Amino acid sequence: MKMDRHNAIRELVGAAPIQSQDELRRKLRRRGFAVTQATLSRDLHELHLFKGADGYGLANGNGAAIAVAEDDDDGRPGVADVLETFGLRSQQAMNQVVIGTVMGGAQPVAAALDNEQWPEVLGTIAGDDTVLVICPDVRRAAEAQAKLRRILES
Repeated sequence: MKMDRHNAIRELVGAAPIQSQDELRRKLRRRGFAVTQATLSRDLHELHLFKGADGYGLANGNGAAIAVAEDDDDGRPGVADVLETFGLRSQQAMNQVVIGTVMGGAQPVAAALDNEQWPEVLGTIAGDDTVLVICPDVRRAAEAQAKLRRILES
């Protein structure tokens, strides 16, 4: 039952923008899934769905956010778009940069950075509201921080 419900959620979110959990809950009910808000909230968390400006979005297998309204040639939003939606601040710490995001925003931000393949970034680690950006050295961390700051301040 849970797997069927998760598949229905993926189909619904992938087919059209859904702006609220209540809207998703009503659409699920029409498909025969009567769920509480608490169950739906858990499902969204387990499926790594995120809510952006265009509504709920899916995450692909490596955690990269795929927006309902697609932004780039490869279908994934760029760093600037994701930071505009989820980013709050960034700060350099030696050869690393720490990005603060809204709750649940770290995964899409990290995925966008990984997808863009900035030469200054070796990789990212995402929690719930914090992204750790690992750079090869202090100089390149400063370059990454400068890029991120420009995006966050624009």
